[in-house]
Amino acid sequence: MRNFRDLDIWKEARKQTKDIYLLMKLMPEDENFGLTSQIKRCSVSIPSNIAEGSSRKSNKDFSRFLEISLGSCFEIETQLLLCSDVGYLSPEKVEEQIEQVQILERRISAFMNYLSKNL
Repeated sequence: MRNFRDLDIWKEARKQTKDIYLLMKLMPEDENFGLTSQIKRCSVSIPSNIAEGSSRKSNKDFSRFLEISLGSCFEIETQLLLCSDVGYLSPEKVEEQIEQVQILERRISAFMNYLSKNL
């Protein structure tokens, strides 16, 4: 079992969640139960699944939770693009956040590769 608090990807995901929550304050109020809610849930899912996966005994099990985190990253990318498409967020703010999401995606993928080599 690992201490998830020591994992850089967990720390990054936690910071990203905070950034997403702050970004969502720019969304229209009538979207609170639509895209805003969905993006927040996806965002929280990332560090949560990293934390839960770290409790698993095998690297294979941990990798499964990392896959879920990665999927949530891809969902956030899509949802942020939709926010830009409909004019809720500026393309610049969306691209800035997507760049951060993509960095985290690469780091999660690299960690998954590391775990798969150390089964």
